[in-house]
Amino acid sequence: MPSMFKADGKTIRVGISSCLLGEKVRYDGGHKLDRFLRDTLGQYVQYVPVCPEVECGLGVPREPMHLAGDPDIPRLVATRTGDDVTGRMDTWCRIKILELKKMRLSAFVLKSRSPSCGIGNVKLLSDKGEQTSSGTGLFARMIIDRFPQVRVEESDGLLDPVYREQFMEMLLGLKPVL
Repeated sequence: MPSMFKADGKTIRVGISSCLLGEKVRYDGGHKLDRFLRDTLGQYVQYVPVCPEVECGLGVPREPMHLAGDPDIPRLVATRTGDDVTGRMDTWCRIKILELKKMRLSAFVLKSRSPSCGIGNVKLLSDKGEQTSSGTGLFARMIIDRFPQVRVEESDGLLDPVYREQFMEMLLGLKPVL
């Protein structure tokens, strides 16, 4: 069985959205299992699973949420009730970032289009429910800002076989065979 260690003996730790590992943490009680991440890459790395919504105290199932307002400082809002959970998520993120900093992560793989984890492709809605632009999820934004040296990828990007291979080479320190 492959090892979870680089040549220098350090563990390769990768933060990952819990739903991508098959954990039923999504708003509808489901998951978004990615077999490549769990079964293939998972043989080589130690995952640090994270679900911002569940870990900040929102239940499963829960009301769907979206980003609203200014793309540079979006709010996290429940779609039907309009409840704003931005403060709750922000507080949790700040605490979680301190925990993650101690873990010396090599990379992060986040769920695409998630209002907490998506990068640049999350629908940003007006107060009337109309899409005004796209934004970055609250947790993803904080990860990118606080860990500039850590590679952050979205799950959809790793569906491309060439890009996925490049990501694995970077992460595992592999050299391409000519």
